[in-house]
Amino acid sequence: MTPPEAPADDARASEAAQPPAASPCPGPAYRVMRNRPEFLAAARARRCGAGSMNVQARRRDPGEAEGIRVGFTCSKKVGNAVARNRAKRRLREAARAVIPELGRDGWDYVLIGRPDATATRDFEALKDDLRQALRKLHGGGK
Repeated sequence: MTPPEAPADDARASEAAQPPAASPCPGPAYRVMRNRPEFLAAARARRCGAGSMNVQARRRDPGEAEGIRVGFTCSKKVGNAVARNRAKRRLREAARAVIPELGRDGWDYVLIGRPDATATRDFEALKDDLRQALRKLHGGGK
């Protein structure tokens, strides 16, 4: 006596035939800054400290590139390479969630990780810190 065919095989075959669903997280609504002169220009502009990060913001001149640019950095005070990379990953994810809603076109933002705060802060609190900093930088009060 042979065992009956498992119906799960048919279900797997029909799932494989369907195209993959669209990714729930589209690409960022900003360009990531990578050049030192861009970071230095932002360092000479507005800055705001939040509980888990510092944020620098600069309005670009009309002749410069369009869109929002964001940079991420952590000094060696944050810790070793593993700790710095973890802090930057968290900053990138917070920026991905907050910058499209509160960032302004034609602005550069640099998010700077803080020692013992960026990597350990609750993620929702981290996003709230970024929201608060952006509101302050753009003159929106608290």
